[in-house]
Amino acid sequence: MDLWGNATGERRDAGKPLKWEQSFLRVAKVLLSMVLMLLAPPTVNAQNDTEPIVLEGKCLVVCDSNPSSDGAITSSLGISVRSGSAKVAFSAIRNTNHEPSEMSNRTMTIYFDQVLVNIGNHFDLASSAFVAPRKGIYSFSFHVVKVYNRQTIQVSLMQNNYPVISAFAGDQDVTREAASNGVLLHMERADKVHLRLDRGNLMGGWKYSTFSGFLVFPL
Repeated sequence: MDLWGNATGERRDAGKPLKWEQSFLRVAKVLLSMVLMLLAPPTVNAQNDTEPIVLEGKCLVVCDSNPSSDGAITSSLGISVRSGSAKVAFSAIRNTNHEPSEMSNRTMTIYFDQVLVNIGNHFDLASSAFVAPRKGIYSFSFHVVKVYNRQTIQVSLMQNNYPVISAFAGDQDVTREAASNGVLLHMERADKVHLRLDRGNLMGGWKYSTFSGFLVFPL
């Protein structure tokens, strides 16, 4: 009998499939293999050091040779991926006592003269300012040393020329004292951060002072 119950004249031995059954099984195996190949995640060579995305236990790497301006990578599938290599961090110090210049007297900017870490090169030593390369949450800390006793200094961390946090050092009996503080900031791309001396004397100060920051995570 065939599939429709018609007589075919083909005898069936006990436990042995008929020829049409064998052919059907072979075709089914081929189709199943093709379906599995289509469902399997493709192997893609990562570009731009893109980190893999883990979705429900499967690893998918999405690549694009044209990253967007904020560091995100958008694939042809419409998936935006942040590059794992886009690390941002800096740490600057003051090795010598500061001698005030016309610029520092006018801007009251606290300048640094040595960079220990500048991953991404987003801290400019000449202006002693950090410019955010992308939107995200950033961490900043500072430690500014005063020289003279009997004076009080006030240091402010400025975001786009607006004071966000401040710190004071005003012990009249201590010569070397530091104003220290730290903060997390939500920053947009191209936002600028620097330190400003709001109170105190620039002369001879700041040696051993530090200013550091890093990208916590992008948004």
